[in-house]
Amino acid sequence: MGSTNAMRILGWKWGLLVQILDILKGVLAVSLVNVLFDGQMAFTNRTPFEDITVMKMIAGVFAVIGHIWSIFVGFKGGKGINTGGGFLLAIAPTEVAIAFGLFLLVVMLSGYISLGSMIAAITIPLTMFLRHNVFSVDIPGYHIIIYFTIATSMIVIFAHRSNIARILHGNESKFSKFQLLKFGKK
Repeated sequence: MGSTNAMRILGWKWGLLVQILDILKGVLAVSLVNVLFDGQMAFTNRTPFEDITVMKMIAGVFAVIGHIWSIFVGFKGGKGINTGGGFLLAIAPTEVAIAFGLFLLVVMLSGYISLGSMIAAITIPLTMFLRHNVFSVDIPGYHIIIYFTIATSMIVIFAHRSNIARILHGNESKFSKFQLLKFGKK
């Protein structure tokens, strides 16, 4: 169960706790690579930074996959947006901050958490691409990170395929603006 369902079923306090834990799951995946490898890798890429970056990205992507298709709940977990946001927060905080702002805007305008999540997932690699290629921002490890952010976005959007169908058929659950501001009654 993801944080949105936890919020709907158990109330905002439990939903917030689930959200924090899901984000920490992603941060932990990247942090463990830092601790276990301490920046030292057995193979070399173009720069030492990219060696450790590859391992961080692999750990993060697998945390997302493990969250979505958890063996502990019959391969039915959450949608991966918080875990993905958590691991990318540790690697690309600017992109995550921009995506989070856009997520909030989309949710406030539409009421759809799922739509905001998918837009945020698309925003991260797009923002990274624009910052690096249009605004000439030096992003260490960009040529590695960009592919993993695209893959993570695709995985998260794939996990939302039932939400996409419900949005198209007009059946997707919405949070009202009142619920979003109040966090519900529970």
